[in-house]
Amino acid sequence: MLNNIGLPGLLLIAVVVLVLFGRGKISSLMGEVGKGITSFKKGVKEGTDEIENASIEDETEARDVTPAKEKDKV
Repeated sequence: MLNNIGLPGLLLIAVVVLVLFGRGKISSLMGEVGKGITSFKKGVKEGTDEIENASIEDETEARDVTPAKEKDKV
């Protein structure tokens, strides 16, 4: 169904939304949407960094698990 809208249909929808809500309300709504997107991207980046740091820490800890006495026996 959405494949048949086309550019004229989208323009008509935009005009109707503009008339119903007004320019001020739409601009404040888009500002909030932009802040939400920015916050989401920041959260995803922080989560990715945290996972990468945890995997790096796990790798360094895994290298040091054998006690010194056990290393001498081999």
